[in-house]
Amino acid sequence: MRAWGITDVGMVRSENQDTYAIEQLEGGAVAAVVCDGMGGARSGSIASHLATNVFLGEVVRSWKAKLSEKKIEELLREALRMANTAVYDQSCESEEFRGMGTTLVATIVTPQKAYMINVGDSRAYHICAEGIRCITMDHSFVQMMVQRGELTEEQAKNHPQKNLITRAIGTEPEVEGDIYQIPFAEEDNIILCSDGVSNQMADQEILFEVLHGVQKEDCCQRLLEIAKQRGAPDNATIVLVGG
Repeated sequence: MRAWGITDVGMVRSENQDTYAIEQLEGGAVAAVVCDGMGGARSGSIASHLATNVFLGEVVRSWKAKLSEKKIEELLREALRMANTAVYDQSCESEEFRGMGTTLVATIVTPQKAYMINVGDSRAYHICAEGIRCITMDHSFVQMMVQRGELTEEQAKNHPQKNLITRAIGTEPEVEGDIYQIPFAEEDNIILCSDGVSNQMADQEILFEVLHGVQKEDCCQRLLEIAKQRGAPDNATIVLVGG
């Protein structure tokens, strides 16, 4: 299992508040996480770095190659809980950090299955020969409106409040993440990305670049270039995990 990642400040923002990290795990598995921070001054960057490091540190510490599906899900929930506590406690230390938080999307990919957990609107996609599917569901204001039938998916992409999220790491003492697990074949790929990427291109464009565009080791760079060519108003982060 191999993985690649890239992050960039984009074309408008002065600071990159996105963070990603990747770790190889025992038994041929890979763990990866993407966080998109929010908050004034440097606090968004601090939140995303802290959540990334705490989350992935706990995954690496607790991982064993023969964990059951239930134990892997428990591991993801505990790592998320620890990340949330770390960011929330930091936010309570001074007025400078008050209200800071971050999205989080993470995956553990084994040779047979991929497990994902998310909070916020950073996404996980599954790519295979049959196509691309967004596995995670955004915790956002516009997604709630789509679910209620008040907006179509197309209308949601251009809604003025599309960046308002309803759940984040570190803004409350506790937060619940959604967990997903899917079969994973040798030729499959998992993409994690912040909304600075998913807002700039259609799912089918991501699919094309992964399957037909360039070598896998150059794929994240190519997706970043497309986002920047389209203005990249937000920080942009992509992680690709493949067999």
